[in-house]
Amino acid sequence: MTPTPSGPSGSSVPGGRLVIVATPIGNLGDLSPRAVDVLAHADVVCCEDTRRTRGLLTHAGVTGQQLLSLHARNEAARLPEVLARLASGQTVAVVSDAGTPTVSDPGARLVAAAVAAGAEVTAVPGPSAALMALVVSGLPTGRFCFEGFLARRGADRRRALEALATEERTTLIHEAPGRLAATLADLAAACGPDRPAVVARELTKLHEEIWRGTLGAAAEEFGAREVRGEVVVVLGPALPAGPADEADIDAALRRRVAGGASWSDAASAVAGELGLSRRTVYDHALALRHGHEDRTDADR
Repeated sequence: MTPTPSGPSGSSVPGGRLVIVATPIGNLGDLSPRAVDVLAHADVVCCEDTRRTRGLLTHAGVTGQQLLSLHARNEAARLPEVLARLASGQTVAVVSDAGTPTVSDPGARLVAAAVAAGAEVTAVPGPSAALMALVVSGLPTGRFCFEGFLARRGADRRRALEALATEERTTLIHEAPGRLAATLADLAAACGPDRPAVVARELTKLHEEIWRGTLGAAAEEFGAREVRGEVVVVLGPALPAGPADEADIDAALRRRVAGGASWSDAASAVAGELGLSRRTVYDHALALRHGHEDRTDADR
């Protein structure tokens, strides 16, 4: 059942082959003929959910294929078995539930282990929610970075938001629908409400939505309605850091606080507005707050 592995030039390659196969993110018509051929002829297909992959294969007319579950909870334990298959000369295909494996999906540990073992690793490119969101966003595409899912809470999330406040590349962020409103609110506080943003939802599906605007407007829009489906947030680049001096920072902080923001929220917003690190602006905010409190106490 195993086809003769071949490299880009068609020359014979000894040993097994690991093939990363991109699958549709919604529209089943996006499964490429090459992907179908690889999945039909692989000795085994590693997949997150065997039932879901079986349905995809049936739709593509592929039946009787051996499936092996490989997901976030068992990937490490599966490595010896898959590496043994590769060592015996088998072709192993890897798919995720949707999109390109290893991109916010399982498979990265397996690829690293296969490369380290000297196996051939190749891919059948195809659907990717992050890249689709980028190319339809209307935001700069010459330089971009992929953030994946932000940490849900704590210091890791705070550091990520601080870094995004001054990120001068377009940034792609995955988010679950139930957490979208909170993430947009946090991004608006850290990066400033006027930062350009696009929310791409249900890509390639019947109810596909591409919302374009600013972080402030996005936080208001998606905080007011129920959100369903997979979501990609495309965050526009921060403006290059300008020559803001201490007076500029202090004036911007006072305006935010006078408008009702807390000192902490004001620091996050001003950092994004002026393209400075949140730590720098927060230090200014602390000094201003202490000075304000000292004057208030003196007036009593």
